[in-house]
Amino acid sequence: MSSAALPALGAWSPGDAPPVFAADGLVAAVQRVREPVFVVQDPATGGVGVGFGGTFGAGPYRLLASLPPLYPEWLGDRSFTEVHRTRFPYISGAMANGIATTDLVIAMAKVGMLGFFGAAGLPLERVNEALDRIIGALGPDGASWGTNLIHSPNEPDLEEAVVDLYLRRGVRRVSAAAYMGLTQFIVRYALTGLSQDSAGRIHRKNYVFAKISRPETAGRFMAPAPAELVEKLLAKGQITAEEARLSRLVPIAEDVTVESDSGGHTDNQPLGALFPVIAALRDRLCAEHGYTRPIRVGAAGGLGTPSSVAAAFALGAAYVLTGSVNQASIEAGLSPEGKRLLTQAALGDVVMAPAADMFELGVKVQVLRRGTMFGVRAHKLYELYSNYESLESIPAAERTKLEQQILLKPAAQVWEETKAYFLKREPKEVTRAERDPKHKMALVFRWYLGQSSRWAIAGAGDRRMDYQIWCGPAMGAFNDWARGSFLEPLEGRSAAQIALNLLEGAAVITRAHQLRSAGAPVPAAAFHFAPRPLR
Repeated sequence: MSSAALPALGAWSPGDAPPVFAADGLVAAVQRVREPVFVVQDPATGGVGVGFGGTFGAGPYRLLASLPPLYPEWLGDRSFTEVHRTRFPYISGAMANGIATTDLVIAMAKVGMLGFFGAAGLPLERVNEALDRIIGALGPDGASWGTNLIHSPNEPDLEEAVVDLYLRRGVRRVSAAAYMGLTQFIVRYALTGLSQDSAGRIHRKNYVFAKISRPETAGRFMAPAPAELVEKLLAKGQITAEEARLSRLVPIAEDVTVESDSGGHTDNQPLGALFPVIAALRDRLCAEHGYTRPIRVGAAGGLGTPSSVAAAFALGAAYVLTGSVNQASIEAGLSPEGKRLLTQAALGDVVMAPAADMFELGVKVQVLRRGTMFGVRAHKLYELYSNYESLESIPAAERTKLEQQILLKPAAQVWEETKAYFLKREPKEVTRAERDPKHKMALVFRWYLGQSSRWAIAGAGDRRMDYQIWCGPAMGAFNDWARGSFLEPLEGRSAAQIALNLLEGAAVITRAHQLRSAGAPVPAAAFHFAPRPLR
């Protein structure tokens, strides 16, 4: 279709300023997302441009399209902001070992976003102290926030204790991570407080945000609670008969976060391939079960630039969740040296390495490669574990390298420290290790894998080359985008400014797509948003 044949909605007359047709004017127009904009054609030249203000009905220009204001607040599913009482459809993720600090959670809440505290890997007392601080700062019924609930297959008593704590302290939102199947503990949390009003509407008290990367796992969270688990909880008196009855009418999680190529535990899936599959599964299960409440599907992993955030919303994401980029924020609980390493990361400076919590299963996490030897050394540990049945069966030369280059102390000393730790935390692990030499070897190796993240948090100078810093390619993309702006140096990277700029930029890029789809000749430069201080 030639430009002269473009169909028009009517005539348009400019107001105080004429429409713009040149490339630089179009780039500037795209930035004005909070104003209605009109796509117009000059009959004399056939050129297409955009204008603001003006009047309809008569005038020298043909009106091709009109677009309403576009706010960052409106990019996701409106039910997300309504249900969770946030201004923006944005979450900062629960980075483990307290890297997602109480400061980070509070900062997110104060700008109308949702933050999850990184409770995984912390002792129960520390988690309780964190709840004290968050509740003290935000109030029991103040701005929304949440905390992490990680599946602990080797420590079910710990998982149960965490759920007990959350229910007792009135934690209303949890980020469920590392679940391959449902446990009675996560089901108990989800069902507690279910009620139905006189009009038949079901109300939830507790919300599970399920972080998933596989359809089979997503399906378990999107389905009603398994009957056998419900019956077990009911028999133990941990849920009421009414909660058990309503359990058949709602899914375990109404917020499901599709985790693509992220830092930490990840299946390295591309969001563009994974998200539509999970969204389609959601639609099928909602129809099958006849839910009266929506299931929201959010996006995480690889979200380090406005373009990637805009792409997630374009896929249909109800909300976005960021992780890697927040580790280098002012509020994050990583050492200054660890944050400095993150600011230097490029797109390819990440590697998969064995995970501490599921080492024996061969599960891996994505970590920073640049500036640390952790990835190489962690792989060496898994190689030794795979090839030998005990610490004693490792050849002398290999064992010497293990103790001098990785553990930096005798393996026997590491075992004594590990044994003391588990005698306090999970004595059954010690009993099993003393019976099974291979499990003992695994626990010794897990000592290194677990300590390496703590060294990065504490900034241990003598262990700098052993820092384990969870990181996905989003970090390198963010650094490239932030280069030359106020977000480049560490001191400019507040979590709120990172989030506001990603969302504002996503709105600008979404507007550029809208105008281009409406026929405006939007130049490539309009699809770039430069970071700027925002409020």
